[in-house]
Amino acid sequence: MTAAVTNWARNVTFAARHVHRPTTVDELRQVVGGSARLRVLGTGHSFNRIADTDGDLVSLAGLPAEVTVDAETLTVTAGGGVRYGELAEHLHAHGYALHNLASLPHISVAGACATATHGSGRGNGNLATAVRAVELVTANGDLVRLDQSHPDFAGAVVGLGGLGVVTSVTLTIEPTFDVAQYVYHGLSRDALAAGWDRLQASGYSVSMFTDWTGTGIDQVWVKRRTDHDHPPVDADGLGLAAADGPRHPVPGMPVENCTSQLGVAGPWHTRLPHFRLDFTPSSGAELQSEYLVAAGDVGDALDAVARIRDRVAPVLQVCEIRTVAADELWLSMNHSRDSVAIHFTWVADATAVTPVIAAVEQALTPYAPRPHWGKLFGIGRDELAGRYSRWDDFADLLARYDPAGVFHNDFLDRYFPR
Repeated sequence: MTAAVTNWARNVTFAARHVHRPTTVDELRQVVGGSARLRVLGTGHSFNRIADTDGDLVSLAGLPAEVTVDAETLTVTAGGGVRYGELAEHLHAHGYALHNLASLPHISVAGACATATHGSGRGNGNLATAVRAVELVTANGDLVRLDQSHPDFAGAVVGLGGLGVVTSVTLTIEPTFDVAQYVYHGLSRDALAAGWDRLQASGYSVSMFTDWTGTGIDQVWVKRRTDHDHPPVDADGLGLAAADGPRHPVPGMPVENCTSQLGVAGPWHTRLPHFRLDFTPSSGAELQSEYLVAAGDVGDALDAVARIRDRVAPVLQVCEIRTVAADELWLSMNHSRDSVAIHFTWVADATAVTPVIAAVEQALTPYAPRPHWGKLFGIGRDELAGRYSRWDDFADLLARYDPAGVFHNDFLDRYFPR
């Protein structure tokens, strides 16, 4: 490489010797077939070294940004380099929608699905649960398509980049819909415990934000589908005050970066993410960790974090709490259990943050937390393997698809040694 390549947060400088930028799938197949070690460089929104390699990086940004809607099967097929914001705008223009979106529309479809990235909603699976087929270039340069009928499908969707380079993803879609977003303040810990179920039922997607300077919740974002009969938000019963203007999850940050609030309804893709596609959500001066626990453990898990909030708060920008529905994808953090995600956006100081991440992991250990694959965590292989019933099956899948370890790197070697 002639210049250093970093991730979005700039806490990772990639060690690759070269970055390939093929413009066709055939060029990509030649690159993969000629590489001894290779990883895909996506949009760079992973905070750990899951995409790093001492071999070659390949960017899919130069591949055709194809998006093809199949109205008969209600699916859409998107190229491996397509981002969610681009896909969403195309779908909405043609009268369709995805079931869910993450906080950021700037991330790539293939990369988000490969790491089980998610949005929110107790009835909504993560983004990977919309996948109906993946096409990938395997280590020897072959082009392989896996759909739901294939026995390897449930292991390949959340593949951590270890099975091949994903050239296209086929997703299920539905008719477009509108969402109205509301923000509330002042949810006490007692009200959260007493009203958790009511609050989660009041929206299609519900996010809660706290800076952990106290035990309560600073902001509650409720996203309500206008075509769904959601129960009303019990603001009085929960002691909530409606925001009198737009809010950013991190106080002091520009509110114009965020999607429209105050109950003004708009298309799904302009409300389900927290941040607008046409604005950069932040400077990237942050680190992130996230842990998913079983939904039934949410109260105890939050209490565990509250007990160490004197360590968490000084290095925290904001913490987000969301629900995600269970699925059957082997390495999904939501595999076989409805989950609550506890997400930490830290200050950009690894020296200060690293020991606090370790303290959070220790505090959450009784609740078998599964860390987000693309964020910072320190949980070891043996401990993490015990939290996934299909762990060994996935290790076997890696060995079959990539026996020479072309797509392996230090990250995969740590958790799935060959």
